[in-house]
Amino acid sequence: MNYDGGPQPRQVPDSRLVWRAAEHSDLDAWAALIARTAAVEQPVWFERRADLEQIMDSRNNPAAANTILGFDPQGIARAYGRITKNRDGDKAVGSGCVDPAWQGTGIGTALLGWLEQRTRDRFAEDAGDAGDVVPRPRLRLYMEQQHQHQAALFAGSGYGIVRYYNEMHRPLSEAVPHAVLDPGLELVTFGPALHEPVRLAHNAAFEDHWGSEPRDEEAWGFVVNDPQARPDLSGVVLDRSTGTVAGYQLATHDAEGALTRGFREGYTELLGVRREFRGRGIAQVLLADAMRRFAAAGMDVASLDVDSENPTGALALYVKMGYTAVNRSMAWDKEIEPATR
Repeated sequence: MNYDGGPQPRQVPDSRLVWRAAEHSDLDAWAALIARTAAVEQPVWFERRADLEQIMDSRNNPAAANTILGFDPQGIARAYGRITKNRDGDKAVGSGCVDPAWQGTGIGTALLGWLEQRTRDRFAEDAGDAGDVVPRPRLRLYMEQQHQHQAALFAGSGYGIVRYYNEMHRPLSEAVPHAVLDPGLELVTFGPALHEPVRLAHNAAFEDHWGSEPRDEEAWGFVVNDPQARPDLSGVVLDRSTGTVAGYQLATHDAEGALTRGFREGYTELLGVRREFRGRGIAQVLLADAMRRFAAAGMDVASLDVDSENPTGALALYVKMGYTAVNRSMAWDKEIEPATR
């Protein structure tokens, strides 16, 4: 296995495939694997080549150490896994897939073992070599409710559901709800000059959200440079007197996904309001503004995802604004024995 100097896993996930870390030359094969899997499993969203290019360029989670691809004897990519983790974070997040033609053969179980081992190693690496106590490693996995084969794998491997999320849609053929900003606030379009102020506002707004961790500049770069990002469909509310970002709505549009799903969707990737500005109708204004922007751009549906136990009452707000739940996803966690030093 070639890891370009990155950490070696303690064992090859499954000897039927040739395993190594993802390289730039693998982008087409990697994207093709994900597309083949998505064609069968029909997820709401899946990574495409442009997304994988971003992954390859990560400094905090370099692909050479945190990805793995499995190739069959003909050189076709059949499985992949990936770990991401913030250095001071309390969890790693795993993702991956197995080619439908290879599912049910034990490859998924073997790949999950690699994700757990890599999680164990990342926690040890991030604790440093100065005798720091290694926190108990935790691996988080996400799945859509429809993918019951994944649920069976996770449950059988010791994972438990820790959170539910609702995907919500709102037809844009309906009238946009009336919402007005306080006189001391103004709504502007998101742009480069607001990248850093909105990052800081996001970290502040999500301090009280379950599972959220601060986003550093690289992580925020994945948001603002997302191939599907639509700053023209995104709004920011500013305090007129100070210029402080009070709230924001950052949107994306998946043009390729519209072809398979049968409708054009304006998706609110992130919506947040700083705690000191809550209770002033800012979220309503941002959502109404998003609906108008989406409709003007020819979208059929406004959509978003929400934590079913969001402490800010977001779910009730979205229902009030006309959104209805159409799909559900889950987060699964497992605590893993730490690596020995």
